[in-house]
Amino acid sequence: MKTAITEMFGIQHPIIQGGMHYVGFAEMAAAVSNAGGLGIITGLTQGTPEKLANEIARCKDMTDKPFGVNLTFLPSLNPPDYPGLVKAIIEGGVKVVETAGRNPEQVLPHLKGAGIKVIHKCTSVRHSLKAQSIGCDAVSVDGFECGGHPGEDDIPNMILLPRAADELEIPFVASGGMADARSLVAALAMGAEGMNMGTRFIATKEAPVHDNVKQAILAASELDTRLVMRPLRNTERVMTNDAVEKLLEIEKEKGADLTFEDIYEQVAGVYPRIMAEGDMDAGAWSCGMVAGLISDIPTCQELIDRIMSEAEAIIRQRLAGFLDA
Repeated sequence: MKTAITEMFGIQHPIIQGGMHYVGFAEMAAAVSNAGGLGIITGLTQGTPEKLANEIARCKDMTDKPFGVNLTFLPSLNPPDYPGLVKAIIEGGVKVVETAGRNPEQVLPHLKGAGIKVIHKCTSVRHSLKAQSIGCDAVSVDGFECGGHPGEDDIPNMILLPRAADELEIPFVASGGMADARSLVAALAMGAEGMNMGTRFIATKEAPVHDNVKQAILAASELDTRLVMRPLRNTERVMTNDAVEKLLEIEKEKGADLTFEDIYEQVAGVYPRIMAEGDMDAGAWSCGMVAGLISDIPTCQELIDRIMSEAEAIIRQRLAGFLDA
């Protein structure tokens, strides 16, 4: 299947593994890339330029296919060494960067000057248009269903994707609620050139996370995520657990007086305990509503092969069949 995204990134299938904290290690990225998609190393999980450079080198030992690095720009009192991380990406020979969070304009000249393609994660049409205007090559349009930060507009992909198609000139992929062949075909029908999957890739054999995390996704339905930090306008969709329910109680009690310090225990620094140690009640961790569509733990190769073969069947048989009839 050739789309503008497969051509731009030099990949076989229009499937991207989004950047995920304490999931996007070299093992994850290489497994997705070897299966024909685009794997992504999460830059801020590594934290320092030296560690990121080492992770890029490890990934190159595991795959000769294209892979990318996610660079998320967050407000912080002690920001990461972004110039150093960009330098590590360029010197590592990475050809695709997924940016997220705040406006990536400051790093675009360096990345583009090195021949790197940049895809920016957006939760609205206006942000997508801004990404286009500053020179991003593509955008990942993130609907309200997504795990992680869905923005504050609450627009689901059935509306957001066609709106993006109406307005954008650069190609985009659908993100949020993407899990299988039906997701891919629907995204293509609404104007996307591919799809970005996060939660679905956590539930694969190669995902370098504790089995408790994978089993929690398998056990969850589409009703088992919660929106936290809405009062702080930093909304995040997370898997429910005891810590998350406690967090929501604190939000309710504090009301308009809520501060980040009030929920620090439930959200700060919990990812290593959850993803590496399998402590599922340690705190809030990003998970999409798409958990309700996940019922097995395949290899990345099995997952992507299945998506592509079923997508072809949907297009050639089910959809074409309506016309033939």
